[in-house]
Amino acid sequence: MRSPHPLFVARHGYRRRRIIDAARVLPLLGAFLLFLPLLWVGEGGTHIGVVYLFAIWAGLIVAAFFLSLYLRHELANPDPPQDEEAG
Repeated sequence: MRSPHPLFVARHGYRRRRIIDAARVLPLLGAFLLFLPLLWVGEGGTHIGVVYLFAIWAGLIVAAFFLSLYLRHELANPDPPQDEEAG
């Protein structure tokens, strides 16, 4: 006897929601990583902190760019039709 509801979520929709979640968490992760050098009391010099801040800043820009490309592609294409026989 088959259940009327699928056991698993469709892969396409699941991936889209996880990417949207990643886009929502990215600013929080960025804020945490940018404020992390405030805890580095007496370790290294100022130059290490500056390099770290610019590396995190550049990494956040690159991550946001790729997330936006993926989301633009995903949101432009509707969900593929569900196969009734696949289970």
